[in-house]
Amino acid sequence: PDSEQVWLAAVKLESENNEPERARLLLSKARERAGTERVWMKSITLERNLGSSAAAIELLTKALRAHPKGWKLWLIKAQLEAKLGRFDSARETLAKGIKAVPECVPVWMESARLEEGQGQVSKARSLLEVARLKITHAPLLWLEAVRLERRAANRKAALTLMAKALQQCRSAGVLWAEAIAMEQRAQQKTKSSDALKACDNDPHVILAVSRLFWRDRKEEKCRSWCNRAVTLDPDLGDAWGNYYAFEVQHGTPEQQEEVMRRCVSADPHHGEEWTQVSKDVDHCLGWSVEQVLKKVALSMALGKYQPEALERSGGASSSAA
Repeated sequence: PDSEQVWLAAVKLESENNEPERARLLLSKARERAGTERVWMKSITLERNLGSSAAAIELLTKALRAHPKGWKLWLIKAQLEAKLGRFDSARETLAKGIKAVPECVPVWMESARLEEGQGQVSKARSLLEVARLKITHAPLLWLEAVRLERRAANRKAALTLMAKALQQCRSAGVLWAEAIAMEQRAQQKTKSSDALKACDNDPHVILAVSRLFWRDRKEEKCRSWCNRAVTLDPDLGDAWGNYYAFEVQHGTPEQQEEVMRRCVSADPHHGEEWTQVSKDVDHCLGWSVEQVLKKVALSMALGKYQPEALERSGGASSSAA
């Protein structure tokens, strides 16, 4: 059978039975018979998860010949190359990726992060400027540019960029949430009411406001806003991490268990903090939702959450594909 689903179901079974060699063999046949992008991705993921970076890179080179528009393939190849210390190869891979899929925001962001990680802040800055000219109204590109300046301790430049970003992307909750976190404490209330006027049902904004209540020890209000965020978008892992972190500090064991139970049932897959843990193949491979939630909650405690701690720490962050 040449059906992608049939092949992948068979591979899943072998992987779950801890039979990597059999899974490898099946995937090799699947690539010949049904060489879809998903089959290639599964093959690459298997090698990466088994620690065979060289084999994964070899497969990625072949996969990209067959699927040059597969942006995740470009991203993973560059990340593996950078992990092996081959920064020039990673840079070249991302440059090719940008040519192949110029409208893809994550490839531009990864390219800028690679330069920033190498200490090339001005190179990262200009890459993000070019990206914003090519892809207008992309809130995540603006957010990355703002954070680049924050990590480099250029607060004034970050605030100027944020003002422009909010003009361009008026209803982008991810930007408003960052704007609230960046604001001086005395102005945060005003900024959050501006954010709620611009996008009152955005889970990122609701999450940001819940943290102001948490900080001010308005616990019932915080709990209610935490709940509102996970209700609006149950797939946003960061909202669950925020809710659980709050209950760990202020809730009863029963309240903590209830948030955990609801999160497991929702099985979230998105969110910046969430994917940094769930897609960390080096440390968190095969983790359950409970394990991911507990780790995410640690990084979302008051004073630890990246958007709030950025100027204090001055460190760059990167997330796996």
